[in-house]
Amino acid sequence: MLYQRSSQLFAEAEQVIPGGVNSPVRAFKSVGGTPIFIAKAKGAYLYDEDGNRYIDYINSWGPMILGHAYPAVVEAVTSRAALGTSFGTPTALETEIAKLAVAMVPNIDKIRFVNSGTEACMSAIRLARGFTSRHKIIKFAGCYHGHSDSFLIQAGSGAVTFGSPNSPGVTPGTAQDTLLAQYNNLEQVAQLFAANPNEIAAIIVEPVAGNMGCVPPAPDFLEGLRSICDQHQALLIFDEVMTGFRLAKGGVQELFGVPADIVTFGKVIGGGLPVGAFAARAEIMNYLAPLGPVYQAGTLSGNPLAMAAGLAMLQAIHADADLFVRLDQKTDYLAQGIAKALEANQIEFTINRVGSMISVHFDAAPVVDFASAAKGDNPRFKQFFHGLLQQGIYIAPSAYETWFITDALTYDDLDQTIKAVQFVAATL
Repeated sequence: MLYQRSSQLFAEAEQVIPGGVNSPVRAFKSVGGTPIFIAKAKGAYLYDEDGNRYIDYINSWGPMILGHAYPAVVEAVTSRAALGTSFGTPTALETEIAKLAVAMVPNIDKIRFVNSGTEACMSAIRLARGFTSRHKIIKFAGCYHGHSDSFLIQAGSGAVTFGSPNSPGVTPGTAQDTLLAQYNNLEQVAQLFAANPNEIAAIIVEPVAGNMGCVPPAPDFLEGLRSICDQHQALLIFDEVMTGFRLAKGGVQELFGVPADIVTFGKVIGGGLPVGAFAARAEIMNYLAPLGPVYQAGTLSGNPLAMAAGLAMLQAIHADADLFVRLDQKTDYLAQGIAKALEANQIEFTINRVGSMISVHFDAAPVVDFASAAKGDNPRFKQFFHGLLQQGIYIAPSAYETWFITDALTYDDLDQTIKAVQFVAATL
């Protein structure tokens, strides 16, 4: 495929946008080459500025669970736009989508809408600290909760040490309140609580990790976190920005039967528009202003266009009894096809999958946390990525990102993808 127009647009963008992109992974820095610029999308397909078509496995990093330009969402947004795009006042739409979300997700009574997953996670942490009157939080290496200062922390010298900033601009004072553990390692979590008695407000975790590739929770990991939090009167926060409304109607809480105290959402809940949300039982949510002392606000929170898109998406998901069965079957079909293609070419790999989230790691060892994900053959992944791109298959331009399956994919699309993997695998 030729990317002449995309290359030209990227050169222009670099003059006025840092790195030519508004989110770093889009720059193809980890895989090399020039990013493609998308002109339009429909169903399971992207179309770039050079006229190339791609079967899409990013799906806007998760929101397009029903496909691009889903008719009900498009109609909801266009009809709503004619009535005004923003008011800065309450609307009935906000209550309607809130009622539906609360009805779909276990263990939540109230929900507040914001504008991004980052904002949702940042607000959830503030709420947890305010509710518990404690300052410290635990997060896990490789779990991404947005670019808020509290989350841009790397490991210290051991499980019981403070983290340190891994981005300039994050102060050591902020970093010292974030404690880091390995994903799927309950022993380290217990050590952190023992070393910081009565100081930890909450654990925040991706209950199915998606930012080191797809990494499932080990058996009893989520249950163990719940037990530790109960033991120490800390809150358990599930970051379901990726998994919410994607792995089940009620997200991971429904899928694994483990209750969280606070849940954050993004992606699917916005139907492709910028929406985030955080939710909890009433006694926690009532700590938010204007009812309580924890302040959180946003000029465009609950924007009518975003609420219309999110409501249309959730209504479609809620009404479709077989959606998650179909998604699981399609993803399993794809995983088996990719595995056979790689095995036939004697390539070492591991495929991780939970529902419609999947990732391919070029290492034979199990991938259970960030350290094991980092052992993958990244040069081989780069070849794999660009080989698939040339075959019209668009996967995430990073070895540390999940692929997201959309219901718009047909089995012909999946077969075409598997054939492309077979072709590329022979060249690796």
